[in-house]
Amino acid sequence: MKIINEMTISFKALSVNEAFARSLVAAFCVQVNPTLDEITDIKTAVSEAVTNSVVHAYPKGCGDVTINVKLYENKALITVSDTGVGITNMEKAREPFFTTKPDEERSGMGFTVMETFMDEVELSKNGSHGVKIQMLKNFGEVKRKIVGE
Repeated sequence: MKIINEMTISFKALSVNEAFARSLVAAFCVQVNPTLDEITDIKTAVSEAVTNSVVHAYPKGCGDVTINVKLYENKALITVSDTGVGITNMEKAREPFFTTKPDEERSGMGFTVMETFMDEVELSKNGSHGVKIQMLKNFGEVKRKIVGE
């Protein structure tokens, strides 16, 4: 399938950048005419992925988060990556309510939320350090039932 457009951005893993990332990715995806619900799903998933990097990737300082978005005719592939400390047990990290920071009132639902709002979510190591999350969102027409049919 042919890529229609692509963008990459990198920014500091600071909580103030989470809203920026969410809005930027949503605005970029608008060009392929997703529904409002699909844009909301993307914004929610990107928020969770970026927040995970901000909270967990760089416990001893601040590094970078990189987002790459590839747009196709009817889908978006969104990759959020960092070069932080990584995840020791990726399967455990994907379990609902699992958190490595319970003292910070974290719910442990980040990956569950991403998987709920996106069509596919793949979690992997980002080279020798860090995490890469690839999320696929398929776009389709909203089918509306006409009253009286």
